Amino acid sequence: MPIPVPSALILAGSRPGAPDPVAQAEGVAHKALVLVDGAPLLTRVHAALRAAGVERVAVAADAPEVVALAGRLGAEVIPPESGPSGSVARAFSYLGAPMLVTTADHALLQPEWVRQFIEDSPVDADVALLLARRDAVERAVPETRRTWLRFADGQWSGCNLFLLASPDARHAIATWREVEANRKKPWRIAAKLGPRVLWDYLRGTLTLSEAVARLGRRIGIRAAMVPARDGLAAVDVDKVADLALVRSVTARR
Repeated sequence: MPIPVPSALILAGSRPGAPDPVAQAEGVAHKALVLVDGAPLLTRVHAALRAAGVERVAVAADAPEVVALAGRLGAEVIPPESGPSGSVARAFSYLGAPMLVTTADHALLQPEWVRQFIEDSPVDADVALLLARRDAVERAVPETRRTWLRFADGQWSGCNLFLLASPDARHAIATWREVEANRKKPWRIAAKLGPRVLWDYLRGTLTLSEAVARLGRRIGIRAAMVPARDGLAAVDVDKVADLALVRSVTARR
């Protein structure tokens, strides 16, 4: 039986500094408001989660326009912290486990991806994260350009979908920021696990699933990576080119 997931968090906070290039190009106050196939990104993500059976959806947002939209959707609004890890920690203390985490720019998110992720996550995992293999991504969107995580079991890309399955997942949230900051530099993550793991990575014998499991053990939890069944799950909207890609995929569908 899949783990029932009654709640989910959509990260839609504002980043400090320069305006988001996608929002700026589209002339909207926040990227979550950018339209794809006539609907704001936040609306699309919210609809996918609800259609997957998630009962309670919260949005970490501070931009007034995004807060207003979340309210119209019937989502709960949680004031974000200074970074994603802080926002996740606040939401986790409020919503509890199990809790899904995704982002407002996960424009192509499908209900079946959410259900499959939950079904494929090990029942004893405290934390699970969805990743897509390069060949699956390039089969779905050959035109995509991205940085790949290179491990012995292939090249991978994150899918912005996480499952905090048990209360012990709180131990992982504390390291979220560091791992996120180094997500495109996997050797730094490996180095945090000690010389043996780093040596295995440099020799090309460390698989991504082993790296995730060892990182989990290092912080006292059971962590697992779940391969995405659909390479499109790795597509989000970080850049203007990503938005064009998403609109192209949506039009083809």
